[in-house]
Amino acid sequence: MPGSGELNSLADSRNLIEVDGLEKSYGPVKALRGISFSVGEGEVLGFLGPNGAGKSTTLRILSGFMPGDSGRVSVNGFDVGSESLAVRDSIGYLPEGVPLYPDMRVREFLSFRSRLKGISRSERKGRIDNSLEKTQTADIAGRMIGTLSRGYRQRVGIADALLGEPPVLILDEPTVGLDPVQVRQFRSLLSEIGRSRTVILSTHILSEVALVCSSVVILSEGRIVADDTVEGLKGACGDEVCVVAEVAGPRQEIRKALEAITGVSRVEVAELSAGKGGPGEGGYCRYRVFFNAAGQNAGMVLKAVRAGGWELRQVGCEELSLEDVFLDLVGGEK
Repeated sequence: MPGSGELNSLADSRNLIEVDGLEKSYGPVKALRGISFSVGEGEVLGFLGPNGAGKSTTLRILSGFMPGDSGRVSVNGFDVGSESLAVRDSIGYLPEGVPLYPDMRVREFLSFRSRLKGISRSERKGRIDNSLEKTQTADIAGRMIGTLSRGYRQRVGIADALLGEPPVLILDEPTVGLDPVQVRQFRSLLSEIGRSRTVILSTHILSEVALVCSSVVILSEGRIVADDTVEGLKGACGDEVCVVAEVAGPRQEIRKALEAITGVSRVEVAELSAGKGGPGEGGYCRYRVFFNAAGQNAGMVLKAVRAGGWELRQVGCEELSLEDVFLDLVGGEK
């Protein structure tokens, strides 16, 4: 992730993406309710939200696929509504379902796509070679796309998005289907291309956002509920504390007792092992107890467990993750 000095330089750069008061409805359903945000040059933005929050709608409007109902959207200085072709020339877009031709070879496909993008014949080979090298797909350039794994297909899609050397990249779930090694390679790629391009990364893998993004926008029910750096979002939680306890006993009774503690905002439960009564009846479960403020939180959990007569084998505090912040903002499952 960029350091504070790099983030300050990002703040001083011009905005390549500007969204102001964007609204969109599908009949009676309001998908976007007047959202506004901007993305600076060289910035990698994590675009987050639960299913149905409005992420895909926003990306489709940004890429010129569909119009908004009201508001202003510009990409690289061009208005999405009145200068749609210039906007599309400025964007490399990788949708969640990568549109590829399985009966074409990788290099053949990229050559075909480069012609569609208007890349001159003299530049075509160099652009294709560069995209293959950056996405580490040069070794499969002669293979049929239909024979490739899902991970390799994803990388071919990224290579296509890079062909036109666009100033803006929009990546929708780009690491789906990648193995851990490929995911690490993708992080390196994103770190490299993020130095010279503006990137919007839409994903459900919050750990990826924490590692590669300089800032985050979180949508919920068509509204922006957060727009900050990753560290800024964590700091916004103030004194919130997470206490983790491993307790054996009846799950529902323990959960109710922990939720009844003063200052607890929510409790998450994960089963660790089955007890004599079967899963969830008497075995150990891992309880993550979230408090609104710092204090003797671990002691309060310990007191509640002892009062119930349950067996405690471990208790301690845990640093809040981006996922914890996300659930607080969008309303996680109780």
